[in-house]
Amino acid sequence: MSRRTLFLSVMGALALGGCATIPTPLQGNYTPVALSAAQTGAASAAPVRWGGEIIETKPREQQTCFFVLAEPLDSQARPKAGEQSLGRFVACKQGFYDPEVFHKGREITVTGTLNGSVQHKVGQFDYTYPKVEANNVYLWPKRPLYVERPYYNSWGPWGPWGDPFWGGGWGPWGYGPWYYPPRVIVVPDRDREPPPPPKKG
Repeated sequence: MSRRTLFLSVMGALALGGCATIPTPLQGNYTPVALSAAQTGAASAAPVRWGGEIIETKPREQQTCFFVLAEPLDSQARPKAGEQSLGRFVACKQGFYDPEVFHKGREITVTGTLNGSVQHKVGQFDYTYPKVEANNVYLWPKRPLYVERPYYNSWGPWGPWGDPFWGGGWGPWGYGPWYYPPRVIVVPDRDREPPPPPKKG
């Protein structure tokens, strides 16, 4: 094998490895369907791939229904955390799904077929939820929580790391009344579960 062929093979493998991969149960071609169209029944029986954050999980006699705050999906078909909500939908699938596992705030993506709508109270308001007869319900892993820890990098009377409160110290022009804002290192805090991101809609 020539060096050029080897180089192209390695670069191709790296490119493929860097591509976002949709989980196997969620793969397929789906035409985007707006929730507003589904609410009016204009997209009945259309195949959809929708996702978002669980509002409520309700096991019933033979199936479990997930009430979901819909969000746009990224290139992996995962809900985009913090994005403006697209509305709400309900997805129902045969079998029992534990509400303690599929609890409020967890992210799911579902695939299935639109099957009309259901009325469900949101406070005192009757909301029309487009209904998905789901064939796949994919529960995403929890996102890591990140915390900020200050990191100082200047020289001053307190040593090579500078004043822990002001960050002032020596510089190329000598010591002076300079203020160097402390840099911040963001590190994962794996001891806590992330709170749900604020919603814009």
